[in-house]
Amino acid sequence: MGIDLASFDERAQAATRFFWETRLRAARKQRGTGKADAGERAAVTAGKNMDGFVDLVRAVVVANGLPESAIHTKKKVVTLPGFFRPTKEWDVLVVHEGLLVAALEFKSQVGPSFGNNFNNRTEEAIGNGADLWVASQKGAYHPDRHKQHRGQLNPDPRAPFLGYLMLLQDCDGSTHTVKADSPHYHIFPEFSGASYAERYRLLCERLMEQKLYGAASLLLSPESDGSRPGIWRSLSGPTDVRNLFAELAARLLAAAQA
Repeated sequence: MGIDLASFDERAQAATRFFWETRLRAARKQRGTGKADAGERAAVTAGKNMDGFVDLVRAVVVANGLPESAIHTKKKVVTLPGFFRPTKEWDVLVVHEGLLVAALEFKSQVGPSFGNNFNNRTEEAIGNGADLWVASQKGAYHPDRHKQHRGQLNPDPRAPFLGYLMLLQDCDGSTHTVKADSPHYHIFPEFSGASYAERYRLLCERLMEQKLYGAASLLLSPESDGSRPGIWRSLSGPTDVRNLFAELAARLLAAAQA
C-alpha cells in the first residue's frame, strides 16, 4: 500500500484561498465596526487563517490509515511538554495508541514589514524544533513514561515527525534583495543579497539539514481579492509543500501498519 496525498493539489489550493479570504473578511469586519484593531492587525488576530492546512492534514491522516480520533487541533489538546520550558502548543498533533506520531506548526507572514518578523519566526522555528527533539530524547513522549521513575523505560525508537510550513506573501517586499551587514565577520555568502523569500527557503532547508524538522516548507502566495484564488508556488524541491505532506503521509502509513 502506497501513501495517499488525498487530492493534495486541490486541497492545497483551497487552503491557500481560505487563508486570503479569511484575512479579507476579518479586515472588512473590523473596519466596519470602527475599532482600533482595523486593517492589517485585524487580519492577523482573526486566528483561523491557516485552518485550511489543518483540514488538509486531517484528510491525509485518514487517507493513510489512522483514525480521525488521532488528530488533535483544539487548543486544550495540542500542548506537549518541552525540555527548555514546561509546555508548547502546536497547531496539529497526531497521537495514535499513546504514540506521538506527528506535530505540525503552521505560520504565515504578510507585508509590509518583513525584517523583524523574519527574525522572530526564525528564532521560533529553531527553538521549537530543538525543544521538541531534546524532550523526545529524554522520553517525554514515550507511551510508558510513567515507568521512567522506576528505571524501566527504554528509549522509544519511533521518533515523531515534526513539520513546519510558512506561507509567505509573494510580493515585491518579500522577493526583492535585502542588505545584510555583519561588522566583525562575514555572513555566509548565500545570504548576501538574498530576499526574505530566499532567507525563508534557506531556513527551511537548514531546519531539515540539521534534522530539527522532518520536513519544512515555504509556500509563496500573492495576496488575493478573489481574482487569483489559491495561487501559490515553491522556491525549491526540498521546501515544496508537497514534500512536507508526502513525508507526513509516509510517517502516518508506517504508524498505521505498525
